[in-house]
Amino acid sequence: MLMAVLPMIYSPAWAETGKGTEYQSVLCLPGIYAQDPGDCSPAGPSAYLTQMAELGVTFPLVPLPARAPDPALVKIDYHYGKVRTSNAPVYGSIEDALAGNRGNAVRRIDSSFAYVSYTEEQMVDDRRFYAVDSGGWMTANDVSRIGAVPPFQGLTLTRTPDHAFGWVLSYLSNGPVESKRTPGNKIKDYTGHIFNNHDIVQVYASKQVNGMDWYMVGPDEWLPHNVVGRVIPNTTPPQGVTGDRWIEINLYEQTMAVYDHRQLVFATLIASGIEPFWTRPGLFKIETKLETTPMRGSFEADHSDAYYLEDVPWTMYFDEARALHGAYWRTQLGFPQSHGCVNLSVGDSHWLYNWANVGDPVYVWDPSGKTPTDPKYYTAGGA
Repeated sequence: MLMAVLPMIYSPAWAETGKGTEYQSVLCLPGIYAQDPGDCSPAGPSAYLTQMAELGVTFPLVPLPARAPDPALVKIDYHYGKVRTSNAPVYGSIEDALAGNRGNAVRRIDSSFAYVSYTEEQMVDDRRFYAVDSGGWMTANDVSRIGAVPPFQGLTLTRTPDHAFGWVLSYLSNGPVESKRTPGNKIKDYTGHIFNNHDIVQVYASKQVNGMDWYMVGPDEWLPHNVVGRVIPNTTPPQGVTGDRWIEINLYEQTMAVYDHRQLVFATLIASGIEPFWTRPGLFKIETKLETTPMRGSFEADHSDAYYLEDVPWTMYFDEARALHGAYWRTQLGFPQSHGCVNLSVGDSHWLYNWANVGDPVYVWDPSGKTPTDPKYYTAGGA
């Protein structure tokens, strides 16, 4: 290590001891001192730089070894619409749809949460109609088009990062996401640094204050756990995984990490099952891969939670009816929302579908321990 030392200044820097007069060393030049240099004092700026270096923070900051995936993965050959009326009719022909006689409907979509895919749309007498992919026609009175699927994509990694990283989730806060100089809410020492939704941050340290985890995302900059979806690289295979590739689902952080040859190659945000439809912790394997598939189901006796989803893309079942799949209806990820499946953006599910093989391990865990593991809490699961 190269280190310059200023000449000793004898006149003001001395001290009387019982053994005589000893001279104190001057401050070392600013730098990182992993060991006591002996002939200078590594205090002041040097102490700060050394402390930061121990946390993995050096100046200038080392960028994350990551890049955005291919944006073409977001493209999909389907058009989707949200069913916005209850018990919406599906007509056998456009003529019946135009007449609007609901008694002539060949079937109805009675789920409270429903999306259709359509292959064609027509304008007749200034009214819009959709030919739904499952067969039949629906009116624009009953269906709202989705203009484009949400474009969010995670990150591909060129190597395993040295420390954690993640995405800022500004929509989960009650206002702008602004970092603090110290963790905790007791002191209002905000930095003025505002983070936008999905800004990528590196996480150098964590600290719990009053039951809340706080993440250090830069020198003297802290954010609370609830506005960051964090990925913690760990290249050691989970217990039970005998190969060198696996998918890890972190239910506490709401993130997914993909490992190949024991290196982190991909990471992103997810949306797992919401209580009481948790995504079950455990070690599973990909059982089936489907480019698209319909999904429907209900768990409540009154069917108030019924869902109906057409052409769910890039689906991979791993635990009964629980699957990894694209969720074209999710505008935001990073918090539990599903009936047990692991929801991904369309682009991320496409990347994962291309990478994964039937039989690949899927490790689901909750480091907080809050997700129940007792089988009695779980049904077959759903979207």
